Amino acid sequence: MSDAVLTETDGAVLVITINRPEAKNAVNAAVAQGIAAALDELDNRKDLSVAVLTGAGGTFCSGMDLKGFLKGELPWAEGRGFAGIVEKPPAKPIIAAVEGYALAGGCEVALACDMIVASKEAKFGLPEPKRGLVAAGGGLLRLPQRIPYHIAMEIALTGDFYGAERMAELGFVNRLTEPGQALEGARELALKIAENAPLALAATKRIIVESPTWPADQVWVKQGEITGPVFTSKDAQEGPKAFAEKRKPVWKGE
Repeated sequence: MSDAVLTETDGAVLVITINRPEAKNAVNAAVAQGIAAALDELDNRKDLSVAVLTGAGGTFCSGMDLKGFLKGELPWAEGRGFAGIVEKPPAKPIIAAVEGYALAGGCEVALACDMIVASKEAKFGLPEPKRGLVAAGGGLLRLPQRIPYHIAMEIALTGDFYGAERMAELGFVNRLTEPGQALEGARELALKIAENAPLALAATKRIIVESPTWPADQVWVKQGEITGPVFTSKDAQEGPKAFAEKRKPVWKGE
């Protein structure tokens, strides 16, 4: 793991930190590869259920490292795309903890996450048109899925910055915190989620993400293909048993 991306575990929660505060956590190759490696670890470890993605130094992510890009540096990871996440987010849930700016590619990274906890002072935006560019890291694909069409158009076409409180009103942000408390708020949410069975969490996320594209006559079949292995898992036996014994379940992820 590169120093550009740091990881730590908190129980079943993996905290991933973009660690380039001197560059406002702009995404270069090291960041992309570091995030991709962390997401691979998240998906491959049975003892991890959920991740929190944040940025060091009071800024979430200012987008692509333009200086590095002009030097020929490619800020993406094979198989996962820009920032190591936008084309293939993890199979397990991930929460963005946003302080300061989440702009351009940084906003697209937040959009690739399943939930967003943000400081009241955080700012979001897709300013690419102001630079003659297009938000091609998933921003234009995901934003209209998260908020109303007309407002998504306004945000994408003006390139302006929008405050976290307004984005929370639109349903873009799950929870608001006081400045400096976004990571703590995201950890709290992640730990609550991590109390649940990891296989059930991953299956639940997969159904929510994939089901909008399923043919109407196939939804129950496809859902059954995902939920079947969960119902026959060891954790599916542990849950009811723990309930009957009035104790917390001990999940194995199997």
